[in-house]
Amino acid sequence: MAPHSETPVTRDYFLKPGYIYLPEKPTVISTVLGSSVSVSLYDKRLKTGGMNHFLFPRVGAQDQTTAVYGNIAVPVLIRMMLENGSRRSHLEAQIFGGAHNDEFSSLDIGGDNFRTARKILANKRIKIVSEDVGGSKGRKVVFNTMTYEIGILKVDRLRESDWYPYEGDR
Repeated sequence: MAPHSETPVTRDYFLKPGYIYLPEKPTVISTVLGSSVSVSLYDKRLKTGGMNHFLFPRVGAQDQTTAVYGNIAVPVLIRMMLENGSRRSHLEAQIFGGAHNDEFSSLDIGGDNFRTARKILANKRIKIVSEDVGGSKGRKVVFNTMTYEIGILKVDRLRESDWYPYEGDR
């Protein structure tokens, strides 16, 4: 008989753009960001966390209210955490992404994305404990929802193989 471990087994989940994920069990959430932004929320009392990944700052048309937009994805993640038993005062946020590269666009969508996240979190009175935003590099983000450890790898260019299921020249 194997000895009983006090450490729960964690699962892996790749968070695609336009999605929000709040796992029921400890999970390592990973995602890849360019101009898009991810907000992680963590409940320091319940030791649970979730993350979103949005592409654009705000929705343009009422019939397109999806998590692709920050003004939808951030409030929905907050609501999901609260419905899961969190108290707003126990939540901490981290913001990642929002790169801008003039080679791809003259518009700074990334900057608009992280400013949208900051504004919503401030309005909801959720403390931002860390952020890694802006610049011109893409990011690979790995978030352990049980330990609240987050790793960030910055890259000059995102390759097709950086996206799950991680095939090719990775």
